[in-house]
Amino acid sequence: MDIQKLMKQAQEMQAGMQKTQEELANKNVEASVGGGKVTVVANGSGDVQSIRIDPSVVDPDDVDFLQDLVLSGVQEAVTKGKEMAAAEMSKLTGGLGLPGM
Repeated sequence: MDIQKLMKQAQEMQAGMQKTQEELANKNVEASVGGGKVTVVANGSGDVQSIRIDPSVVDPDDVDFLQDLVLSGVQEAVTKGKEMAAAEMSKLTGGLGLPGM
């Protein structure tokens, strides 16, 4: 086993992972819930970028419904972002199943 070659491959993979993480921070996913009444946009890092709420669901007598919609939308957008990140990272690692990737 050539240690120099292995170290070089590890460094290339690390550089590729850093670049991919930076790219993921600039890629967005969108999740709509409640028939499109609440839309959440998150990036591949899992950060919520925006939340749009249709005024028709703003009912002062039913705040719980709106809160549930927003929470559901955020959860779905973050999940989509994580799935996108996992798919991009698996391309980079070649499906090696490395821990923490």
